[in-house]
Amino acid sequence: MKPIPAEVETLLKENSKADLLRISTAGSVDDGKSTLIGRLLYEANGLYEDQLQAVQKDSARYKRETLDLSLVMDGLKAEREQGITIDVAYRYFSTPKRHFIVADTPGHEQYTRNMVTGASTSDLAIVLIDARQGVLIQSCRHAFIASLLGIKHMVVAINKMDLVDYSEDVFRRIVQDFEPFTEKLQIPDMVYIPISALQGDNVVAKSSRMPWFDGTPLLHYLENVHFLSDRNVIDLRFPVQYVLRPDKDFRGYCGRLASGVIRRGDDILVLPSQRTTQIRSIVGYEEPLRSATVPQSVTVTLEDEIDLSRGDMLVHPANIPQIRREIEAMLVWMDQAPLKPGQVYWIKHTTQLIKCSITHISYRVDPETLRRQDASNLNLNDIGRVTVQCFKSIFCDEYTKNRQTGSFILIDPMTHATAAAGMIIERGRLSCNVRPDEKQAVKSTFIHRQTGTVSPLDRAQLLRQLPATLWLTGLSGSGKSTLAYEIERQLIAAGHACCVLDGDNVRHGLNRDLGFSPQDRSENIRRIAEVAKIMNEAGLLVITAFISPYREDRQQARRIIGEEPFIEVFMDTPLELCEARDTKGLYAKARAGLITQFTGINAPYEPPENPALRIRTDKRPVELCAAAICDHLHEKEYY
Repeated sequence: MKPIPAEVETLLKENSKADLLRISTAGSVDDGKSTLIGRLLYEANGLYEDQLQAVQKDSARYKRETLDLSLVMDGLKAEREQGITIDVAYRYFSTPKRHFIVADTPGHEQYTRNMVTGASTSDLAIVLIDARQGVLIQSCRHAFIASLLGIKHMVVAINKMDLVDYSEDVFRRIVQDFEPFTEKLQIPDMVYIPISALQGDNVVAKSSRMPWFDGTPLLHYLENVHFLSDRNVIDLRFPVQYVLRPDKDFRGYCGRLASGVIRRGDDILVLPSQRTTQIRSIVGYEEPLRSATVPQSVTVTLEDEIDLSRGDMLVHPANIPQIRREIEAMLVWMDQAPLKPGQVYWIKHTTQLIKCSITHISYRVDPETLRRQDASNLNLNDIGRVTVQCFKSIFCDEYTKNRQTGSFILIDPMTHATAAAGMIIERGRLSCNVRPDEKQAVKSTFIHRQTGTVSPLDRAQLLRQLPATLWLTGLSGSGKSTLAYEIERQLIAAGHACCVLDGDNVRHGLNRDLGFSPQDRSENIRRIAEVAKIMNEAGLLVITAFISPYREDRQQARRIIGEEPFIEVFMDTPLELCEARDTKGLYAKARAGLITQFTGINAPYEPPENPALRIRTDKRPVELCAAAICDHLHEKEYY
């Protein structure tokens, strides 16, 4: 075997270190996307000899006057016959400076989903505009989708300049027409290049027929655009894809780094178990590694034996993703069947596949004007903002922060077809994000209160008691639930009808859609007050156990339930004691930063100013505390 010449070996080494730029092309029909890519490959020597011969042969077969470079990309028979792109086609080529993967996507509106597919993994988008026709609807649509998909670099290639005599005025007018629209998009790096894909002007080499253009040709820009800083190397997210166990002595966890850097010896938090350990080793494709970074695929081993499986995630303890069952997202609907709110789909997020449903459609976006429209469903190629309720928690980030953990697809469970692509835009649906017109939309002027013939006095005589709501408020760990159930036990033992509304219990059912923001906490208390009022109207004694940290919320509950039946009981337990109890481990997690908006730690608690009763469970046994409250009810003649 002959030795490899030194210069060839040097070239191979340099080539192996070149980075990879993923590109997608978009634009309206016949804007010249396929021809541009064919020209790039042809002039950058990216075509093999047999590929070039095939293009020459097909150009003759389809009676094209010259070498039709669009045939390099249009591989389907229907594409070649019609001269249009129908499906996404990928091509690889390289130059001495960089490797490229180019996705050629269709221009028809009906194939918007294909364009989304091609652009979803791209670092850069090329939007072509026909110089003769100027800015079209599809130009705006594709630029908007590129922005929605988080692409930070865009080339607006104004093509077919040869058909407008390489006119500078035409180029400037199109730039002037398109800029007002693109200024609304989130694309920080945008350049305009006049080209002729057919003639090769400004594609690989600078054109002498457009001396007025002082920019660089397209390939030069693609070779030099700085895109590596777009990758998130801060937030470690390592979704476990597979547990590798070739023998009893090795247990490794395989996956691809979605973001961040992982190093040997790093402290690691395992989700969802939230156990901590350290990285023992990192195994690469050929050898052990000291570290790995996005987007490497590696196998890691841990210092401790922890039960891990596909879908779990390794993160740094001080930098964890959102752990959510409800997510707010922009959705591109890709299924022929329209979106049906409430229908169960599969959500594919990182390496997790779980069930979910769309609980709310906030609006649909008109991609031509970027205006929001009311919508009750989403049809094929529609883009809208929705609320997704997952049947199990996912570990996610906002899409703008992390494209891997911030994106997902929905799968139809019946057909197994991809129904939609989604981008997470923020945590949960907060009431502060509900538009005023949405709130007004659920109100009706045709609703009237109804009354029956059974009076409160009838119920009081039947049950031998007056209804009341004991509103137990205090920090987590102050003893609310324990005391509430002891009060219930003593009242039932005395022959009185009563019921406990517990904070954790209602969040498993009635209020499962609410988070822990101030707005959601307020809504949580409002709903509980409404339920307590209904129970009071049925003649029951109600005991609630809620932190209810804000005075205004408790005052709102008093207004709903009524002044007389509302008995505020303050669980006056010091924070230190509550934290020492920490029966649920919540304080420890809040101190570790795993829980945000936790009352007493990183969220305020406003104690009652004039509670009806003040209880110290650290001073007396719970039985005596409950007896004191029952005595209070008896003294006030509730029974």
